[in-house]
Amino acid sequence: MSHSIAVIKGDGIGPEIMDATLHVLDALGAGLDYEFVEAGMSALQTSGSLLPAATLEAIGRHRVALKGPLTTPVGEGFSSINVELRKRFDLYANVRPAITFPGTRARYDGIDIVTVRENTEGAYGAEGQVLSPDGQSAQSLIRVTRRGSERIVRYAFELARTAGRRRVTVVHKANIMKTTSGLFLNVAREIAREYPQIECREMIVDNTCMQLVMDPEQFDVIVTTNLFGDIISDLCAGLVGGLGLAPGANIGAEAAIFEAVHGSAPDIAGKGVANPCALLLAAAMMLDHLGQPEQGNRLRGAIRATLQAKDRVTPDLGGDGSTARFAQALAERLS
Repeated sequence: MSHSIAVIKGDGIGPEIMDATLHVLDALGAGLDYEFVEAGMSALQTSGSLLPAATLEAIGRHRVALKGPLTTPVGEGFSSINVELRKRFDLYANVRPAITFPGTRARYDGIDIVTVRENTEGAYGAEGQVLSPDGQSAQSLIRVTRRGSERIVRYAFELARTAGRRRVTVVHKANIMKTTSGLFLNVAREIAREYPQIECREMIVDNTCMQLVMDPEQFDVIVTTNLFGDIISDLCAGLVGGLGLAPGANIGAEAAIFEAVHGSAPDIAGKGVANPCALLLAAAMMLDHLGQPEQGNRLRGAIRATLQAKDRVTPDLGGDGSTARFAQALAERLS
């Protein structure tokens, strides 16, 4: 079955890693059709908008997008294009797997952790931001809702159930933030009772960070609020070798956007040395979402084999290959 997706190449190294990813997807024979649209600095230069209406329309029509890293200019436009996309399409679930691959700078073997982060409210809602006239104090409102908490926790438990995972850890700070984090924790306890086959643990966020460093194998699925999830997911990426191996998915009821979570890396843009793994792994998540888990697993298997063999891998992975040569090595394995 053929699927049409919106493709945003992005800024900086985005076009290079996207071209590599699409080359591999074509070799995989995933049956994807692409509509190329723009966002970020490239869109600003060509259309005068960071997030053109045509891009939003294409994402809404295809309901799936693959996105490279974007640069938000300082002092104009949205505070973050990524945040704006999440708001526009109500992409409430941010899903960040951290998996150990061979031939990387992973600090542990056998890591397989999924962080499920609430994506639309909490500390990043930017509500009620006030700076005093004298510049001496600032405040911002943190809003957590029952609806937002319920749907993200249910998403995490459903992910665990369908993927055959055994444990969900609910991460909070309800001992101090008794209203906002307390509401999230209480709702999580209610939802957990609907899934007796899955172990539910509760852990305070600071202890979670310590435990992830000391004994990460104890974690399976983590579910938490926006700010805590942002921090924890990057910590997990550090356990397995860094953001170059960190894919992400932003999922809502009507649309899903899959992305490399690292930045646009303008310092190496155009040099052909960018590691495309994060975007490739995001593409594998996209294939799962499109009902092609076998193809997603084939792609992950090719990445694993290529990294283990250090076959034309990029310099950050210990090789002397280029972005394009790395993609070619993957394509050869798949075809």
